[in-house]
Amino acid sequence: MRKLFVFCLAIVVLFSLGTLANAKVLKLALDAGPVSQDPQVQLSGGMLQYSHWAFDPLVRYRQDMSFEPRLAERWERVDDLTMRFFLRKGVKFHSGNAFTAKDVKFTFERFYKSEDFKGLFTPFEGCHIVDDHTVDIKTQKPYALLINMATYIFPMDSQFYTGTDDTGQPKDAVVKIGPSFALKNSSGTGPYKVTYWEQGAKYVFERFADYWDKNSPGNVSKIILTPIKEDATRVAALLSGDVDFITPVPPQDFQRIRKDKNVKLVTFPGGRIITFQLNQNRRPEFKDVRVRQAIVYAVNNVGIAKKIMKGTATPAGQQSPKGYMGHNPALEPRYDLKKAKALMKQAGLESGFECTMIAPNNRYVNDEKIAEATVSMLAKINIKVNLKTMPKAQYWDEFDAQVADIQMIGWHSDTEDSGNFTEFLGMCPNKETGYGQYNSGNYCNPKIDEMTMAAQSETDLKKRAEILQTIEKILYDEAAFVPFHWQNHSYAGKNNVMINRIVNTMNFPYLGDLVIK
Repeated sequence: MRKLFVFCLAIVVLFSLGTLANAKVLKLALDAGPVSQDPQVQLSGGMLQYSHWAFDPLVRYRQDMSFEPRLAERWERVDDLTMRFFLRKGVKFHSGNAFTAKDVKFTFERFYKSEDFKGLFTPFEGCHIVDDHTVDIKTQKPYALLINMATYIFPMDSQFYTGTDDTGQPKDAVVKIGPSFALKNSSGTGPYKVTYWEQGAKYVFERFADYWDKNSPGNVSKIILTPIKEDATRVAALLSGDVDFITPVPPQDFQRIRKDKNVKLVTFPGGRIITFQLNQNRRPEFKDVRVRQAIVYAVNNVGIAKKIMKGTATPAGQQSPKGYMGHNPALEPRYDLKKAKALMKQAGLESGFECTMIAPNNRYVNDEKIAEATVSMLAKINIKVNLKTMPKAQYWDEFDAQVADIQMIGWHSDTEDSGNFTEFLGMCPNKETGYGQYNSGNYCNPKIDEMTMAAQSETDLKKRAEILQTIEKILYDEAAFVPFHWQNHSYAGKNNVMINRIVNTMNFPYLGDLVIK
């Protein structure tokens, strides 16, 4: 008996040593860290990246943009308004609670408490439990993008978020600004558990021992995330070996990284449009379409893409990138300083005016430099701009409060479809529905709203494309925003970090599948 015990103990020790030998730690540096542990508090790229690490969606995109089953093993259309999802069995949350249909329903209904997400889910009627591992998700009218939307349903642990916290606040409260239980506590089904969280300084994620996806090739046992705002410092940390993987990579350092034999650069085409919005509620001049057009004509976005972005971005004249259903080939960049000056004269503002602008300095690639270049360009039509830039962690509160006359915003379509741009950036702001949530320019055209809603339920793809392209033409003619470019994604890492396999056009690296050799 004693010999058997010793033998078993030896096996356990050897197994443990083998596991430790194969375990890999990833030292990750991003330009900023996630702002909360609550996946529904903010609809942003950084938070969606985090959601794929600590939570799992019902469905996710593959690199070729096809749909991959995750917590939903399969789905089927029941009728024109209903999609049935068959949920994976045997899945556990980080708390140890079992994942069931109840958690999907809880998560779905919580979207409507979120300022950022409720607009995204306005087309839906609700989520209905069929049995413990089956749900029906219904829309109010035929909706072409239901499966696309399932990629944003990251089931939360309904039992974990039930009740009240130490302050008496409901644990399921969605609080965008201020304390909440979900801000500092999480229980997802994702590959990593949060084990350390120092906001803006250091985050540690450790592999969840009971993670359901046993077929995942990922071998990273721990992620240590350190936000490094400064581009040069972030690149230096990689080249010195202090970190293993960074993103984004500033275009000016592409060649430097390519020349270093110990690291590699990976780029991936992106659909994020970078824009400035002109707040018509703060500046009466911006209500005049001629002034808005003059600003668009004064901005040399082709020059910015060439000189500042070093050719790593595509100049834009509209929201929708090539390949999206709403892309209108006729809408090209339109820099023309002479025409810009003529429009200002027609508007009776030849002598110009003064206004304010805010932009982040670590959210988008070269965001601060783009803003500074824009200030110089607008000065040529006698618009004096007082610019203030700030870190992403501070920026979004200022953006939401609309503290400036001109504000920068980048947007990647949540549904990989043209309609999403307008739903959030172009529709009349409506706090009840959530539409226009990120339209800080307060541009409002009821016709745009009507057409955007019509596109949601149009299942004839040819007709739908015509609607979306018409929307782009109206926004272009009315200079609803100032377009700059579509930003490519950029990553760099040590040669043994298999970056290529986990990146995608949404810029949500699937770190759970990352292999370090």
